[in-house]
Amino acid sequence: MQVRGTIDDSTAVIVEGDALVTDTRRGTRSTPLAPTGLRHVDRAVAEHGQTGRAWLEGMWHADPLADTVVADRAAARVVREALAGADRSGVGAAAGALLDHVTTDPPWLERDRLDRAADVLVRHTAPWGLCLGAASLLRGADNAIAAKPLQLTGRYAAEPAVRSIEVGEWLAEVVRPGGMAVGGPGWVRTVRVRLIHARVRRHVGSSTAWDHDAWGVPVPQPYLAFTLAEFGHVSLEAMTHLGVRLRRRELDDVYHLWRYVGHLIGVEPALLPATEADHVRIEDLYRLTSPGPDDDARLFTRALVEQYLAPQLATLGVGPSAVREAVARRLVNGMTRVFLGSAAADDLGVPGGPLERFAALGVRAAAPGLLVADQSRLLLLGRQRVTRRAYAVREREMDRLRREQGMLHDLVDAVPGAVGHPG
Repeated sequence: MQVRGTIDDSTAVIVEGDALVTDTRRGTRSTPLAPTGLRHVDRAVAEHGQTGRAWLEGMWHADPLADTVVADRAAARVVREALAGADRSGVGAAAGALLDHVTTDPPWLERDRLDRAADVLVRHTAPWGLCLGAASLLRGADNAIAAKPLQLTGRYAAEPAVRSIEVGEWLAEVVRPGGMAVGGPGWVRTVRVRLIHARVRRHVGSSTAWDHDAWGVPVPQPYLAFTLAEFGHVSLEAMTHLGVRLRRRELDDVYHLWRYVGHLIGVEPALLPATEADHVRIEDLYRLTSPGPDDDARLFTRALVEQYLAPQLATLGVGPSAVREAVARRLVNGMTRVFLGSAAADDLGVPGGPLERFAALGVRAAAPGLLVADQSRLLLLGRQRVTRRAYAVREREMDRLRREQGMLHDLVDAVPGAVGHPG
Protein backbone atom coordinates (compact mmCIF):
# COMPACT_ATOMS: atom_id res chain seq x y z
CA MET A 1 0.00 0.00 0.00
CA GLN A 2 1.16 3.52 -0.76
CA VAL A 3 -0.19 6.57 1.05
CA ARG A 4 1.06 10.12 1.02
CA GLY A 5 1.08 13.25 3.12
CA THR A 6 3.00 16.50 3.25
CA ILE A 7 5.37 17.84 5.86
CA ASP A 8 6.04 21.22 4.24
CA ASP A 9 5.44 23.09 1.00
CA SER A 10 8.05 21.19 -0.99
CA THR A 11 8.35 17.72 0.54
CA ALA A 12 5.90 14.86 0.55
CA VAL A 13 5.93 11.82 2.80
CA ILE A 14 5.13 8.46 1.24
CA VAL A 15 4.40 5.32 3.25
CA GLU A 16 5.47 2.26 1.26
CA GLY A 17 4.20 -0.63 3.32
CA ASP A 18 5.68 0.14 6.76
CA ALA A 19 8.58 2.28 5.48
CA LEU A 20 8.72 6.04 5.23
CA VAL A 21 10.40 7.77 2.32
CA THR A 22 10.27 11.37 1.12
CA ASP A 23 9.43 12.66 -2.33
CA THR A 24 10.42 16.22 -3.28
CA ARG A 25 8.73 16.08 -6.67
CA ARG A 26 5.78 18.46 -6.91
CA GLY A 27 3.64 19.28 -9.88
CA THR A 28 4.46 22.54 -11.59
CA ARG A 29 1.82 22.44 -14.28
CA SER A 30 -1.17 24.75 -14.20
CA THR A 31 -3.35 21.75 -13.35
CA PRO A 32 -1.81 19.09 -11.06
CA LEU A 33 -2.05 15.43 -11.96
CA ALA A 34 -5.31 14.22 -10.41
CA PRO A 35 -6.94 10.80 -10.04
CA THR A 36 -8.59 9.85 -13.30
CA GLY A 37 -11.98 9.38 -11.64
CA LEU A 38 -12.35 13.07 -10.82
CA ARG A 39 -14.27 15.43 -13.09
CA HIS A 40 -13.67 19.05 -14.05
CA VAL A 41 -10.10 19.20 -12.75
CA ASP A 42 -9.26 22.18 -14.98
CA ARG A 43 -12.27 24.09 -13.66
CA ALA A 44 -11.23 23.31 -10.09
CA VAL A 45 -8.02 25.29 -10.59
CA ALA A 46 -9.56 27.94 -12.85
CA GLU A 47 -12.37 28.70 -10.39
CA HIS A 48 -10.60 28.17 -7.07
CA GLY A 49 -6.95 28.90 -7.77
CA GLN A 50 -4.50 27.65 -5.16
CA THR A 51 -7.23 25.95 -3.17
CA GLY A 52 -8.21 24.04 -6.31
CA ARG A 53 -4.60 22.96 -6.78
CA ALA A 54 -4.39 21.88 -3.14
CA TRP A 55 -7.61 19.91 -3.59
CA LEU A 56 -6.31 17.96 -6.58
CA GLU A 57 -2.86 17.38 -5.08
CA GLY A 58 -4.47 16.42 -1.79
CA MET A 59 -6.15 13.40 -3.40
CA TRP A 60 -2.69 11.78 -3.17
CA HIS A 61 -2.12 12.93 0.43
CA ALA A 62 -3.08 10.80 3.41
CA ASP A 63 -2.12 11.31 7.07
CA PRO A 64 1.50 10.20 7.60
CA LEU A 65 1.48 10.73 11.37
CA ALA A 66 -1.52 8.46 11.97
CA ASP A 67 -0.67 6.06 9.14
CA THR A 68 2.78 5.45 10.61
CA VAL A 69 1.28 4.75 14.03
CA VAL A 70 -1.26 2.18 12.84
CA ALA A 71 1.45 0.42 10.80
CA ASP A 72 3.32 -0.22 14.09
CA ARG A 73 1.39 -2.24 16.67
CA ALA A 74 3.61 -1.07 19.50
CA ALA A 75 3.15 2.59 18.56
CA ALA A 76 -0.61 2.13 18.18
CA ARG A 77 -0.80 0.56 21.64
CA VAL A 78 1.19 3.43 23.16
CA VAL A 79 -1.18 5.99 21.61
CA ARG A 80 -4.26 4.11 22.83
CA GLU A 81 -2.80 3.97 26.33
CA ALA A 82 -1.91 7.67 26.23
CA LEU A 83 -5.48 8.53 25.21
CA ALA A 84 -6.64 6.53 28.23
CA GLY A 85 -4.41 8.64 30.47
CA ALA A 86 -1.20 6.60 30.65
CA ASP A 87 2.19 8.26 31.14
CA ARG A 88 3.70 9.41 27.82
CA SER A 89 7.32 9.22 28.94
CA GLY A 90 9.55 7.05 26.78
CA VAL A 91 7.18 6.74 23.83
CA GLY A 92 8.75 5.99 20.45
CA ALA A 93 9.17 8.42 17.59
CA ALA A 94 5.97 7.52 15.70
CA ALA A 95 3.69 7.66 18.74
CA GLY A 96 5.44 10.76 20.04
CA ALA A 97 5.04 12.66 16.77
CA LEU A 98 1.29 12.03 16.65
CA LEU A 99 0.78 12.79 20.34
CA ASP A 100 2.80 16.00 20.06
CA HIS A 101 0.61 17.09 17.16
CA VAL A 102 -2.70 16.53 18.92
CA THR A 103 -1.64 17.87 22.33
CA THR A 104 -0.06 21.09 21.03
CA ASP A 105 -2.57 23.90 20.54
CA PRO A 106 -2.27 25.61 17.15
CA PRO A 107 -1.52 29.35 17.52
CA TRP A 108 -4.94 30.38 16.21
CA LEU A 109 -6.95 28.33 18.72
CA GLU A 110 -9.24 30.19 21.16
CA ARG A 111 -10.52 27.54 23.55
CA ASP A 112 -13.36 29.57 25.02
CA ARG A 113 -14.94 29.66 21.57
CA LEU A 114 -15.15 25.85 21.52
CA ASP A 115 -17.47 25.80 24.53
CA ARG A 116 -19.53 28.67 23.14
CA ALA A 117 -19.96 26.73 19.89
CA ALA A 118 -21.05 23.65 21.82
CA ASP A 119 -23.78 25.63 23.58
CA VAL A 120 -24.98 27.08 20.28
CA LEU A 121 -25.30 23.68 18.63
CA VAL A 122 -26.88 21.87 21.57
CA ARG A 123 -29.63 24.52 21.76
CA HIS A 124 -30.67 23.33 18.31
CA THR A 125 -30.05 19.59 18.77
CA ALA A 126 -33.24 18.40 17.06
CA PRO A 127 -32.98 20.37 13.79
CA TRP A 128 -29.19 19.91 13.69
CA GLY A 129 -29.53 16.15 14.07
CA LEU A 130 -32.15 15.99 11.35
CA CYS A 131 -30.02 18.10 9.01
CA LEU A 132 -26.91 16.02 9.68
CA GLY A 133 -28.82 13.04 8.31
CA ALA A 134 -31.04 14.47 5.59
CA ALA A 135 -28.51 17.06 4.35
CA SER A 136 -24.93 16.37 5.48
CA LEU A 137 -24.68 12.59 5.10
CA LEU A 138 -26.59 12.63 1.84
CA ARG A 139 -24.52 15.50 0.45
CA GLY A 140 -21.50 13.33 1.21
CA ALA A 141 -23.10 10.36 -0.54
CA ASP A 142 -23.18 12.36 -3.79
CA ASN A 143 -19.59 11.25 -4.56
CA ALA A 144 -18.85 7.62 -5.41
CA ILE A 145 -15.09 7.96 -4.84
CA ALA A 146 -15.48 9.39 -1.35
CA ALA A 147 -17.83 6.53 -0.46
CA LYS A 148 -15.57 3.74 -1.76
CA PRO A 149 -13.69 3.11 1.51
CA LEU A 150 -16.90 2.56 3.45
CA GLN A 151 -18.24 0.36 0.67
CA LEU A 152 -15.12 -1.80 0.84
CA THR A 153 -15.39 -2.17 4.61
CA GLY A 154 -18.95 -3.48 4.21
CA ARG A 155 -20.45 -0.75 6.43
CA TYR A 156 -21.85 1.63 3.82
CA ALA A 157 -25.50 0.69 3.48
CA ALA A 158 -25.44 -1.82 6.35
CA GLU A 159 -26.87 -0.75 9.71
CA PRO A 160 -27.32 2.96 8.94
CA ALA A 161 -28.91 3.47 12.35
CA VAL A 162 -25.87 2.10 14.18
CA ARG A 163 -23.48 4.17 12.08
CA SER A 164 -25.57 7.30 12.65
CA ILE A 165 -25.61 6.71 16.41
CA GLU A 166 -21.83 6.21 16.38
CA VAL A 167 -21.51 9.63 14.76
CA GLY A 168 -23.95 10.99 17.34
CA GLU A 169 -21.90 9.49 20.19
CA TRP A 170 -18.80 11.26 18.89
CA LEU A 171 -20.59 14.57 18.36
CA ALA A 172 -22.18 14.43 21.81
CA GLU A 173 -18.70 14.44 23.35
CA VAL A 174 -17.33 17.09 20.97
CA VAL A 175 -20.32 19.37 21.56
CA ARG A 176 -20.19 19.80 25.32
CA PRO A 177 -18.40 22.18 27.72
CA GLY A 178 -14.81 21.01 28.14
CA GLY A 179 -15.31 18.24 25.62
CA MET A 180 -12.47 19.42 23.40
CA ALA A 181 -9.98 20.17 26.18
CA VAL A 182 -6.83 18.06 25.77
CA GLY A 183 -7.78 14.75 27.35
CA GLY A 184 -11.48 15.66 27.33
CA PRO A 185 -14.02 13.12 26.02
CA GLY A 186 -14.59 14.84 22.68
CA TRP A 187 -10.85 15.36 22.16
CA VAL A 188 -10.14 11.68 22.89
CA ARG A 189 -12.85 10.44 20.55
CA THR A 190 -11.73 12.79 17.80
CA VAL A 191 -8.19 11.40 17.95
CA ARG A 192 -9.71 7.90 17.91
CA VAL A 193 -11.61 8.88 14.75
CA ARG A 194 -8.28 9.90 13.20
CA LEU A 195 -6.84 6.46 13.96
CA ILE A 196 -9.98 4.77 12.61
CA HIS A 197 -9.46 6.66 9.34
CA ALA A 198 -5.86 5.43 9.23
CA ARG A 199 -6.88 1.81 9.83
CA VAL A 200 -9.55 2.03 7.14
CA ARG A 201 -6.97 3.60 4.80
CA ARG A 202 -4.52 0.79 5.49
CA HIS A 203 -7.14 -1.94 5.04
CA VAL A 204 -8.69 -0.52 1.88
CA GLY A 205 -5.41 0.60 0.32
CA SER A 206 -4.04 -2.93 0.51
CA SER A 207 -7.07 -4.35 -1.28
CA THR A 208 -6.89 -5.28 -4.96
CA ALA A 209 -10.31 -3.64 -5.30
CA TRP A 210 -8.80 -0.20 -4.68
CA ASP A 211 -7.98 1.67 -7.92
CA HIS A 212 -5.19 4.01 -6.86
CA ASP A 213 -4.89 5.73 -10.24
CA ALA A 214 -8.61 6.45 -10.48
CA TRP A 215 -9.36 7.31 -6.86
CA GLY A 216 -6.11 8.50 -5.25
CA VAL A 217 -5.46 7.38 -1.67
CA PRO A 218 -8.30 6.14 0.52
CA VAL A 219 -9.70 8.81 2.86
CA PRO A 220 -7.56 11.59 1.34
CA GLN A 221 -7.08 15.13 2.56
CA PRO A 222 -9.88 16.72 0.48
CA TYR A 223 -12.49 14.32 1.81
CA LEU A 224 -11.30 14.82 5.39
CA ALA A 225 -11.76 18.55 4.80
CA PHE A 226 -15.22 17.97 3.34
CA THR A 227 -16.22 16.11 6.50
CA LEU A 228 -15.77 19.40 8.35
CA ALA A 229 -18.00 21.16 5.83
CA GLU A 230 -20.60 18.41 6.22
CA PHE A 231 -20.84 19.00 9.96
CA GLY A 232 -20.35 22.74 9.49
CA HIS A 233 -21.84 24.78 6.67
CA VAL A 234 -23.89 22.03 4.99
CA SER A 235 -25.85 21.38 8.18
CA LEU A 236 -26.04 25.05 9.21
CA GLU A 237 -27.42 26.09 5.83
CA ALA A 238 -29.99 23.29 5.93
CA MET A 239 -31.07 24.40 9.41
CA THR A 240 -32.14 27.76 8.03
CA HIS A 241 -34.90 25.92 6.16
CA LEU A 242 -36.14 24.70 9.55
CA GLY A 243 -36.31 28.18 11.06
CA VAL A 244 -32.89 28.31 12.75
CA ARG A 245 -31.04 31.63 12.43
CA LEU A 246 -27.73 31.96 14.23
CA ARG A 247 -25.95 35.21 14.99
CA ARG A 248 -22.73 35.99 13.13
CA ARG A 249 -20.62 35.45 16.23
CA GLU A 250 -22.34 32.13 16.89
CA LEU A 251 -21.64 30.95 13.36
CA ASP A 252 -18.00 32.00 13.57
CA ASP A 253 -17.59 30.10 16.84
CA VAL A 254 -19.05 26.96 15.26
CA TYR A 255 -16.63 27.23 12.33
CA HIS A 256 -13.79 27.69 14.83
CA LEU A 257 -14.81 24.46 16.55
CA TRP A 258 -14.69 22.54 13.27
CA ARG A 259 -11.34 24.09 12.42
CA TYR A 260 -9.93 22.58 15.61
CA VAL A 261 -11.59 19.22 14.92
CA GLY A 262 -9.92 19.32 11.49
CA HIS A 263 -6.54 19.98 13.09
CA LEU A 264 -7.01 16.96 15.36
CA ILE A 265 -8.02 14.61 12.54
CA GLY A 266 -4.98 15.63 10.51
CA VAL A 267 -6.28 18.00 7.85
CA GLU A 268 -3.35 19.83 6.27
CA PRO A 269 -3.30 23.64 6.58
CA ALA A 270 -3.83 24.14 2.84
CA LEU A 271 -7.31 22.59 3.09
CA LEU A 272 -8.23 23.27 6.71
CA PRO A 273 -11.31 25.55 6.61
CA ALA A 274 -11.32 28.49 8.99
CA THR A 275 -14.32 30.51 7.81
CA GLU A 276 -17.73 30.05 6.28
CA ALA A 277 -16.28 31.02 2.89
CA ASP A 278 -13.72 28.23 3.25
CA HIS A 279 -16.49 25.72 3.95
CA VAL A 280 -18.44 26.87 0.90
CA ARG A 281 -15.33 26.61 -1.27
CA ILE A 282 -14.70 23.05 -0.10
CA GLU A 283 -18.32 22.09 -0.77
CA ASP A 284 -18.05 23.49 -4.29
CA LEU A 285 -14.83 21.59 -5.02
CA TYR A 286 -16.39 18.40 -3.68
CA ARG A 287 -19.40 18.73 -6.00
CA LEU A 288 -17.39 20.00 -8.95
CA THR A 289 -14.86 17.16 -9.02
CA SER A 290 -17.24 14.40 -7.93
CA PRO A 291 -18.08 11.66 -10.45
CA GLY A 292 -21.52 11.59 -8.89
CA PRO A 293 -23.19 8.86 -6.84
CA ASP A 294 -23.37 5.18 -7.77
CA ASP A 295 -25.92 2.46 -7.01
CA ASP A 296 -24.38 1.85 -3.59
CA ALA A 297 -24.91 5.51 -2.72
CA ARG A 298 -28.54 5.26 -3.77
CA LEU A 299 -28.92 2.11 -1.63
CA PHE A 300 -27.36 3.95 1.31
CA THR A 301 -29.71 6.90 0.81
CA ARG A 302 -32.77 4.69 0.87
CA ALA A 303 -31.50 2.72 3.89
CA LEU A 304 -30.70 5.86 5.87
CA VAL A 305 -34.15 7.33 5.26
CA GLU A 306 -36.21 4.18 5.68
CA GLN A 307 -34.30 2.51 8.51
CA TYR A 308 -33.29 5.48 10.62
CA LEU A 309 -34.38 9.03 9.76
CA ALA A 310 -38.05 8.32 9.05
CA PRO A 311 -38.59 5.96 12.01
CA GLN A 312 -37.05 8.52 14.36
CA LEU A 313 -39.15 11.36 12.96
CA ALA A 314 -42.23 9.14 13.19
CA THR A 315 -41.81 8.91 16.98
CA LEU A 316 -42.98 12.54 17.15
CA GLY A 317 -46.32 11.76 15.49
CA VAL A 318 -49.54 10.11 16.59
CA GLY A 319 -51.57 7.29 15.13
CA PRO A 320 -50.71 3.83 13.80
CA SER A 321 -46.96 3.30 13.36
CA ALA A 322 -47.26 2.30 9.70
CA VAL A 323 -49.07 5.55 8.89
CA ARG A 324 -46.66 7.66 10.93
CA GLU A 325 -43.64 6.12 9.22
CA ALA A 326 -45.14 6.52 5.73
CA VAL A 327 -45.79 10.20 6.42
CA ALA A 328 -42.33 10.61 7.94
CA ARG A 329 -40.64 9.04 4.89
CA ARG A 330 -42.31 11.49 2.56
CA LEU A 331 -41.49 14.39 4.86
CA VAL A 332 -37.80 13.39 5.09
CA ASN A 333 -37.63 12.95 1.33
CA GLY A 334 -39.26 16.35 0.86
CA MET A 335 -36.78 17.96 3.25
CA THR A 336 -33.88 16.29 1.46
CA ARG A 337 -35.06 17.75 -1.83
CA VAL A 338 -35.15 21.20 -0.22
CA PHE A 339 -31.72 20.78 1.39
CA LEU A 340 -29.87 19.28 -1.60
CA GLY A 341 -31.84 20.62 -4.54
CA SER A 342 -33.85 18.55 -7.00
CA ALA A 343 -30.94 17.57 -9.28
CA ALA A 344 -28.77 16.13 -6.49
CA ALA A 345 -31.80 14.46 -4.89
CA ASP A 346 -32.73 12.85 -8.22
CA ASP A 347 -29.17 11.54 -8.63
CA LEU A 348 -29.40 9.89 -5.21
CA GLY A 349 -32.74 8.31 -6.06
CA VAL A 350 -34.73 10.38 -3.55
CA PRO A 351 -38.41 9.97 -4.49
CA GLY A 352 -39.89 13.07 -6.08
CA GLY A 353 -43.54 12.24 -6.58
CA PRO A 354 -46.48 14.52 -5.82
CA LEU A 355 -46.48 13.73 -2.10
CA GLU A 356 -42.74 14.44 -1.77
CA ARG A 357 -43.13 17.69 -3.70
CA PHE A 358 -46.02 18.65 -1.45
CA ALA A 359 -43.84 17.90 1.60
CA ALA A 360 -41.07 20.09 0.19
CA LEU A 361 -43.54 22.94 -0.27
CA GLY A 362 -44.68 22.42 3.30
CA VAL A 363 -41.11 22.65 4.60
CA ARG A 364 -40.57 25.93 2.76
CA ALA A 365 -43.89 27.33 3.93
CA ALA A 366 -43.24 26.36 7.56
CA ALA A 367 -39.82 28.02 7.81
CA PRO A 368 -41.02 31.53 8.82
CA GLY A 369 -43.27 30.11 11.54
CA LEU A 370 -40.50 27.85 12.82
CA LEU A 371 -38.17 30.85 12.96
CA VAL A 372 -40.65 32.81 15.09
CA ALA A 373 -41.14 29.81 17.39
CA ASP A 374 -37.41 29.28 17.85
CA GLN A 375 -36.63 32.92 18.53
CA SER A 376 -39.56 33.12 20.96
CA ARG A 377 -38.27 30.05 22.81
CA LEU A 378 -34.83 31.63 23.24
CA LEU A 379 -36.30 34.98 24.27
CA LEU A 380 -38.88 33.71 26.77
CA LEU A 381 -36.83 30.97 28.40
CA GLY A 382 -33.40 32.53 28.00
CA ARG A 383 -30.43 31.00 26.27
CA GLN A 384 -28.84 29.63 29.43
CA ARG A 385 -31.98 27.80 30.51
CA VAL A 386 -32.55 26.43 27.01
CA THR A 387 -28.92 25.26 26.91
CA ARG A 388 -29.11 23.42 30.26
CA ARG A 389 -32.30 21.66 29.23
CA ALA A 390 -30.88 20.77 25.82
CA TYR A 391 -27.87 18.97 27.28
CA ALA A 392 -30.12 16.92 29.57
CA VAL A 393 -32.58 16.06 26.79
CA ARG A 394 -29.74 15.04 24.47
CA GLU A 395 -28.36 12.59 27.04
CA ARG A 396 -31.77 10.97 27.44
CA GLU A 397 -32.21 10.71 23.67
CA MET A 398 -28.77 9.15 23.16
CA ASP A 399 -29.55 6.59 25.87
CA ARG A 400 -32.84 5.77 24.14
CA LEU A 401 -31.18 5.32 20.76
CA ARG A 402 -28.48 3.06 22.20
CA ARG A 403 -31.10 0.88 23.89
CA GLU A 404 -33.20 0.63 20.74
CA GLN A 405 -30.22 -0.63 18.73
CA GLY A 406 -28.74 -2.73 21.53
CA MET A 407 -25.47 -0.81 21.22
CA LEU A 408 -22.76 -1.52 23.79
CA HIS A 409 -19.99 0.41 21.99
CA ASP A 410 -19.38 4.06 21.16
CA LEU A 411 -17.17 4.02 18.04
CA VAL A 412 -16.37 1.28 15.56
CA ASP A 413 -12.87 0.82 17.00
CA ALA A 414 -14.58 -0.76 20.02
CA VAL A 415 -16.18 -3.50 17.86
CA PRO A 416 -13.87 -6.54 17.62
CA GLY A 417 -13.41 -7.73 14.04
CA ALA A 418 -14.60 -4.49 12.46
CA VAL A 419 -12.36 -2.51 10.14
CA GLY A 420 -11.17 0.31 12.36
CA HIS A 421 -10.67 -1.91 15.40
CA PRO A 422 -7.01 -2.04 16.46
CA GLY A 423 -7.06 -5.85 16.44
